[in-house]
Amino acid sequence: MAPSFLSFVSLYGIYLRRCFATSGLTSQFIDIDDHTTIHLWAPNPDHQTPQQQKPALLLLHGFGPSAMWQWRRQAQFFSPHFHVYVPDLVFFGDSTTKSKERSEVFQAVSMGKLMEKLQVKKYHVMGTSYGGFVAYHMAKLWPEKVEKVVIASSGVNMRKADNMELLQRANVENVEEIMLPETATQLRTLTRLAISRRFTMVPDFFWKDVVNQLYSENRNEKLQLLKGITLLAGDDSCKLPPLQQDVLIVWGDKDQIFPLKMAHELKELIGKKTRLEIIQNTSHVPQIENSTQFNNIVKNFLCGSS
Repeated sequence: MAPSFLSFVSLYGIYLRRCFATSGLTSQFIDIDDHTTIHLWAPNPDHQTPQQQKPALLLLHGFGPSAMWQWRRQAQFFSPHFHVYVPDLVFFGDSTTKSKERSEVFQAVSMGKLMEKLQVKKYHVMGTSYGGFVAYHMAKLWPEKVEKVVIASSGVNMRKADNMELLQRANVENVEEIMLPETATQLRTLTRLAISRRFTMVPDFFWKDVVNQLYSENRNEKLQLLKGITLLAGDDSCKLPPLQQDVLIVWGDKDQIFPLKMAHELKELIGKKTRLEIIQNTSHVPQIENSTQFNNIVKNFLCGSS
């Protein structure tokens, strides 16, 4: 592993923290119960005044690096318009638990407890990929608290057959070889599936730095999280209880983790008050690949009338 002063990942992490700070967010640790501590970026409660009342927006990241690596451009864009809350899900970043629970339902319950501790009574939720699973459960569990829902690039309707097709596209035997890369080669495979651009000229030492800095912690617990996903349906059909809220689904047309056909199916399953927006020439992370279009689509949805 390169020394921190030579590591691009370490240096870029400093830049990310500065971006969140200049967006009016502070790094905080909240004990949501006797077992679980959540780290998040959130507005400084000491600096809020009655004149600063804004709607609340909870951002839930996907499987991979911590929240600040996935939501930087959204934190910067939405902070002037919303009170933005950007937590690390349990076992990502600095969020930890002593609980043995490992499902996305546990993640949803933890995020609900977090917002209760923060005394946020109503809020919008946006989740990408794995975070979309968590957002779906939060909306289902607390329809009186969760207002609008944004599900981005998230195969909430995933079947076992979809999982097998993903393994075939990646040419691997186990999903953890994709989602929890241990080598430069495995990280290249993940990047090929998740990002529409190609990075053929990037040297191995860079990929190894990313693996060491961003994918090495809590590997066993994250593997348990992958195996603990409850939404994985059988091969024949996917029966999702519909949501009561207005729902926006955002997807990249070139997504190879969850192909676009899953977005169209999810729209039909999740409720009558659902709309789908497709961002061209992006893959699994449209919020990074085309943040301008992504942000404007989401803002128009959240700020528009039902």
